[in-house]
Amino acid sequence: MEASAKLYTLTYDEAKTYLWAAIFVACNLVLPQVFHLIPQGGFIFAPLSLVILAGAYKLGWRVGLLAALASPLVNHLLTGMPAWNILPVMTIKLAVLALIAGFTAQHFKKVTFTLLIGVALVSMLIGGLGELVLTGGIEATIQDFTIGWPGILLQVIGAYLVCKYV
Repeated sequence: MEASAKLYTLTYDEAKTYLWAAIFVACNLVLPQVFHLIPQGGFIFAPLSLVILAGAYKLGWRVGLLAALASPLVNHLLTGMPAWNILPVMTIKLAVLALIAGFTAQHFKKVTFTLLIGVALVSMLIGGLGELVLTGGIEATIQDFTIGWPGILLQVIGAYLVCKYV
């Protein structure tokens, strides 16, 4: 299914880039609090990824990258989550997601479920490799796929709806 949607590529010299990045960081403060009400909700649904995927795909890799770099740190400073030892891994995974989503949208200039599934899976694989390098363990990466599949589905559907209707 393909959506007729306006996709943008904002640049670093536009105030809108920083405004949208700040909005996504704020969303990434609220959304995890909701999902953490569900047992293991953060692991299953990866709420930060939903916002980064939708934002980077809709507004470009620069907005997504700013939000991806700031969101985990701001969350940690204000809420203590993610834990300090998880912060680098999460930041890398979100940055990879932002870059892949933004470049995919810029290249294909359309939004489809197939493209969004591809973005989510490729970024999880690359981010998982980064996690493996940083931690030396593959368990968390495997967990992203085994218990995290509802989150992948939510990310794809949510990003599709945001890109199409917002």
